Amino acid sequence: MNARPRSRPPAQAPTFAEIVEQTLAPARLQELSHPEDWPEPPFSSAELPRGIWDRAIGDLARDILNRPSHQFRARLCALAWRLSDGPGATRGTAPAALPASLPSLIEVIHAGSLIVDDIEDGSLRRRGAPCLHRLHGVPLALNAGTWMYFWAMDLVEAGDLPVTARDQIRRALVAALYRGHLGQSLDLSVAIGDMPRQWVYRTVATSTMLKTGALMELAARLGALAAEAAAPRVDALARFGRRLGVGLQMLDDFGNLNAPATETPDSKALEDLRNGRPTWPWALAARELDDPTFADLQASARALRGGGELDGARARALAAELRMAVGLKGRRQTATYLERALGDLRAEVGERDELELIAQEIERLEGAYG
Repeated sequence: MNARPRSRPPAQAPTFAEIVEQTLAPARLQELSHPEDWPEPPFSSAELPRGIWDRAIGDLARDILNRPSHQFRARLCALAWRLSDGPGATRGTAPAALPASLPSLIEVIHAGSLIVDDIEDGSLRRRGAPCLHRLHGVPLALNAGTWMYFWAMDLVEAGDLPVTARDQIRRALVAALYRGHLGQSLDLSVAIGDMPRQWVYRTVATSTMLKTGALMELAARLGALAAEAAAPRVDALARFGRRLGVGLQMLDDFGNLNAPATETPDSKALEDLRNGRPTWPWALAARELDDPTFADLQASARALRGGGELDGARARALAAELRMAVGLKGRRQTATYLERALGDLRAEVGERDELELIAQEIERLEGAYG
């Protein structure tokens, strides 16, 4: 590994709580509401109290952002910045500081997508606590989740990103959100038990690439764009992020087959099975199993999606069947896929300390996903 100097961390990078405070500052929000154009002047010049805005949206944003999370997308963004070799990542001959607002952009978008996903999936828990729609109701949670997409756009303008890169960053944000919604629509519309076998793999790969792949690609692309990297390097880092996102979704999907017997029917590990979602175990099963075996698994999926079980036994039984049929091969396939993605990136950027950090992150996540 070479001994390239590492970029300095941003000085006093704002916390998520501080970013929420700055975004929802009452004076700023009052300016946006244009009181000078109201039919009647307000009784006083005082802004709406912060507590009102907190109940409306601030408390929800702080809640989801302050819960424990991997924040791997934020770290990938920072690593892509360092691997970009762009002029924006240096100051003279020394590495420049990573823009403090950059990792926040991707984490805000990700958090917003989790809020919306939980509503659409009927989830009960997220990041160790009840989902926001369970705590605050669907209307406020849905509004907060979609608002976070636009909040990320606002952070592009209000942050410390180079002016020359902002337009490209905005376009990348819009493209990722567009693709993510396409992927989510496909994911939500499919009942895996009813899907013709020949379309299963393509459906899983397409929805994963448009959702998880697009968001992880965005993390890497943002780092490269903010560093003003050359187009080939931006594309290489974006491609790695896209493939990394797919690989991590594969890890998650195969890891969820290991749901222990003590898990309740509302556990995240069983959620995709209960909802009949297209996942990578199904994609591999469609390719590997004979017709009668695959048909039996689909019949179990249809029965499970019919609902009515109270203890999660049928979901665990289906998970066990899939694990026995394709689990081991799926984990090996995933490891090979991620290794190849990292190798292709190494061929583009050379031997770098950052690649070892990425490899360590992947190894840690492989363990975390079970």
